[in-house]
Amino acid sequence: MRQVIIYPGEDGYWVAECPSLPGCISQGKTKEEAISNIREAIDGYIAALEDDHLAIPPERFEAVLVAI
Repeated sequence: MRQVIIYPGEDGYWVAECPSLPGCISQGKTKEEAISNIREAIDGYIAALEDDHLAIPPERFEAVLVAI
């Protein structure tokens, strides 16, 4: 299980990224598409690490909501 951040991008698409996997970012026209795309990106990222016999980073991301 990985935590993902989604937010609106400047181009009208939704951006999704997985902070515990550096550089693992995707996007979609809708939130649902962005989530589907980041799932595929995470699977591919982890598969590439496994193929190269590299360690898979643990999930260490912690979200905190700060009210201002």
